[in-house]
Amino acid sequence: MTIAAISTAKSPAGIGIVRLSGDAAISLACGFFRGKQSLEDPANDRKLLYGHIVSEGEVVDEVLAVAFRAPFSYTGEDMVEIQAHGSRIGLERILNCFISAGAEPAKRGEFTKIAFLNGKLDLTEAEAIIDMIEAESVSAQKQSARQLTGHLYRKIEGFRTRIKDTLAHLVADIDFSTEEVEPVDVSALITTCEAILAEMKALESTFTRGKLVQEGIATAIVGKPNVGKSSFLNKMLREDKAIVTDIPGTTRDVLEASYSLDGIHLRIQDTAGIRKTQDTIEQIGIERAMASMEEADLIIALFDASRPLEEEDMEIIERIKDKRVICLLNKQDLGSVLDKEAMEAYFPGAVIETSFIRDEGLAAVEDLIESWFLSGTIEEDEIQIYSLRHKLLLAEAVESLSKAVEDIRSGVGLDLAEVYVEDAFLKLGEITGQTAGEEVLDHVFSKFCIGK
Repeated sequence: MTIAAISTAKSPAGIGIVRLSGDAAISLACGFFRGKQSLEDPANDRKLLYGHIVSEGEVVDEVLAVAFRAPFSYTGEDMVEIQAHGSRIGLERILNCFISAGAEPAKRGEFTKIAFLNGKLDLTEAEAIIDMIEAESVSAQKQSARQLTGHLYRKIEGFRTRIKDTLAHLVADIDFSTEEVEPVDVSALITTCEAILAEMKALESTFTRGKLVQEGIATAIVGKPNVGKSSFLNKMLREDKAIVTDIPGTTRDVLEASYSLDGIHLRIQDTAGIRKTQDTIEQIGIERAMASMEEADLIIALFDASRPLEEEDMEIIERIKDKRVICLLNKQDLGSVLDKEAMEAYFPGAVIETSFIRDEGLAAVEDLIESWFLSGTIEEDEIQIYSLRHKLLLAEAVESLSKAVEDIRSGVGLDLAEVYVEDAFLKLGEITGQTAGEEVLDHVFSKFCIGK
């Protein structure tokens, strides 16, 4: 079977790509490509050839075409890529030429799934491709690039190799216990398993930071009406994203924005001012503000420093005191009646005096965020996990190997320990795809766009 799809975005662009993969990819492309040089000539393999796509005597587009013969292609099969002008209509006409000649429309992620099945990349590398496409910060893109180049695969395979050796010792001891075979060194077995466990737990512990890097920091800006929440958002974004007025309750819904801070992505929500109100619409906005606070990784709470704390301020403090909060004592230009040290009792080391009228305090806020979420740069050889799928499978592998160690240590029997060790081995294999079932593969590749 030969599949075909448009591999570039739907929006108009300078260049668009139509991709074919399969046994008939080159012959199908040759049926429509007209140039001085032929795609069928192996001497032109992996060379850009200039020509035109012609259908029924009509020129569809001026193109560059390149053939990749198996196994030297992305999918491991014969492939052709047609680089045309980035008109959606033109690309669809080229694609329809190949479909009419017998190619099958590609499904989501089908090119990458074929590459995985042909051993061109493992499942973690395949997942990293879509993560790179969707990356919204430099840090996220770098993290995906490390996974794409096999850092995580090699780490997991290192665990699997050592666990496989442990499994071999257990099987040998169980199967040949009545023969003249040297019994397994239980003490050495426990030491080996505990060393693997420590490394697996260390990798598992990187999930929280890795996820924040990849998905961004969910940030909620909260406070009473008219304390400067929208002004803060505008200052942070360096643009007038939110409407700012002196009228309390101007922001009635959650306003979302994105901001990149030194390579890390902040998903910011400017929320409705929290106060008691009879206005039905404003109340809905306040309820959404409450929900945003609950789900946030970081809360930036603003208080009007020119006025004493009121009941509503205390209610906000009570709701957020156990979360990661940066407290801004705003409107310092009006004079401050709030004691910074008193507020430090609620938010130790996280109280900043600000005045957005005088452009004061924003740099301190950004520095504090960086110190919390970017403490230490990510080294090129550092491995972090950020996929929940990887996290759960790694946790299950840790649990199984821990049970195996408990059974070996307690003398319950090596046969039961063998079951747990094998389960850990299989769970790790699901991460890289070696023991993943069709349902898992379908789920992973369904997240891809068509043409990738």
